[in-house]
Amino acid sequence: MATCSNYNSSLEDNDSVLKADDCENPQLSEEHLKTPPNSPVCEVPCSSSSSNVRTPTDKGARSKATMTGKLLTPNPDGEDPDDFIEEAEMLPKIYISKKSYSYEERASLYCDEMIGPFSAEEVDEAISCYISDKLIDAPHWAAVWKTTPEVMRLPLSSGIGDLPFVGVLVKVNCIGLDGKLVPLQVSASIAEPYSSNISNLPREHVEEILRKHKNTVSILDVYPIEGLSPDVDNIAEALEHARFFFDFLWRDWDDDEEYEEYAGVIEKRIQLYYDIQDGTVPGPISERYRETLEEYRSKRMELSKLQSSIRADSSPGEAVECWKRYYELTLLSGLLKIWEDLRLRKEHHGPFYSRICKRRKGQRLRGRRVTHIVAQMMTTDMIKSFPKDVLIQQHETLSGALDNCHSGDTVVIFPGDYKAAALASLTDDITIKGRSGHRDDVVIFSHPSYDTFVTSKAAEVTLENLTLVQCGTCDGIVVVESGHMTLENCVLRCEGTGVCVLTGASLSMSNCEVTGAQGAGVELYPGSSAELNGNEIHHCSNRSSKDSTRSLGGICMKVIPQPQLKLSNNHIHDNQGYGVSIQMPDNSPCVVTQDEPECTASGDKNETDQLSKAIQKLSLEFSTNKLESNSMGEVGLLHKMWTNS
Repeated sequence: MATCSNYNSSLEDNDSVLKADDCENPQLSEEHLKTPPNSPVCEVPCSSSSSNVRTPTDKGARSKATMTGKLLTPNPDGEDPDDFIEEAEMLPKIYISKKSYSYEERASLYCDEMIGPFSAEEVDEAISCYISDKLIDAPHWAAVWKTTPEVMRLPLSSGIGDLPFVGVLVKVNCIGLDGKLVPLQVSASIAEPYSSNISNLPREHVEEILRKHKNTVSILDVYPIEGLSPDVDNIAEALEHARFFFDFLWRDWDDDEEYEEYAGVIEKRIQLYYDIQDGTVPGPISERYRETLEEYRSKRMELSKLQSSIRADSSPGEAVECWKRYYELTLLSGLLKIWEDLRLRKEHHGPFYSRICKRRKGQRLRGRRVTHIVAQMMTTDMIKSFPKDVLIQQHETLSGALDNCHSGDTVVIFPGDYKAAALASLTDDITIKGRSGHRDDVVIFSHPSYDTFVTSKAAEVTLENLTLVQCGTCDGIVVVESGHMTLENCVLRCEGTGVCVLTGASLSMSNCEVTGAQGAGVELYPGSSAELNGNEIHHCSNRSSKDSTRSLGGICMKVIPQPQLKLSNNHIHDNQGYGVSIQMPDNSPCVVTQDEPECTASGDKNETDQLSKAIQKLSLEFSTNKLESNSMGEVGLLHKMWTNS
């Protein structure tokens, strides 16, 4: 078992040691620490305890840490609560570390410093020891205690709105802390001035709740405020590391598995986390993984609630229901384990390698950059204009050049016709451009065996002076799955769908031509962004279907959450549908069906109001664009349900 340094002995001479009654630290269930307060879905143990303090997601809590709400609970005597309840001040800002960690740094932190040789069963104690070592230099500090309305015993009808947590400013005292206790408990009392994110939360009520907890709370529920001291900042960072572990690295089944080296398992999950962040695992795939993990946690919580509601003598129906939910969890956990198995993302392993799991190479040693020349024959005249200090590598094929690229490299293509399957998995930050500057001189044809033509997962990819011709592929001539892509002076001759910008990704397109797409010329998914300047988008959405209301037009924006779009000096013409269509979910007030293709007549005030509100809410920026000859008009609403996957 993990052991900690004797924290009591280092602080026994401190004059601020609490009385024995105040230092009681009741041990909570291990389940509480392993499903932390800021976990996306908190699990409910079979035997619930009032000391199990839980808070919502840390991300939402931090973003609204100074938000103030009111209980709005009427007084039985008809008096206004504000007449006799002390008004709480706004919460101070909590400390949030600005340091960003690379994969190597985070792997070293968790695998070497925090976990080391300990097993999954011992990880609670190991992390508790890691935190307790940080507390020696700063045993007293102010923090925001975050908990839920249920723990604070506030009714759902209390009127606190959408506040993500109930927060109170407290004084934290770590004297008498037993570093071996799992989870760590610290003494907490209300700090002055009395502050909360609920302005009329009664102080006496908070004191009563703390007394019921014997004035102790889980250390993962307290967030040190900023501006105290470097030692307290170190404590805040250590708590952030612990919360990150339980949010992203811990799995509920870890206790049941027999890992030879648990730190190695955590290292693989850290790698998966960074693969998702840098786009190695594309956005739609990572979203499905996240949804599966949330479904597992939700069903785990449902099973715990069901088990806690069953008495000793369970009925056959209750037993069957428990087993049913247990097998559902087993299937989901098995699926998640497959996702997390790194062998599926190594070269030549797994069915998705070529499409999904190409590894990012990063920069070369010493930051050297190479210019790759693509030409079947090369003469000295072809490289005269390059600077003398440029490193040049020549390739006969475009795929050969792309396979040898590292981040920061440039691919220069001399006039000719090319094919390049490697464009379907761009993971490094590179620039690909035609040498002559005339976009018709370099023509690249898609590889018909791939679903997509150009797919970018890198932070920054640029395509210049090219003509892309889509042949056989259907999922998109250009798909920006993550990061940012720049298209400049390119022609995109589509056969399937056009340019797709997925959730979280962004596009800058200037002086380009997009034509022939079966769907929209440019399609923006919820939460994406695009800036289009000086482009021509025409003859898109020309499907064989006679139902023109199903056509997506030149540009289509899928709403909720809203994408961001800036348009300037574009010519959008001769598209089937609107020049720019805003696609709303079909639970909006106006729904388009086959039997009733239009719920309001053209020019109807209701439709006009909806369009005006949608444009205003999206904050669309239009400037000197020319929209003409589109079959349904310039800008309009479409009502249709879609999925992001």
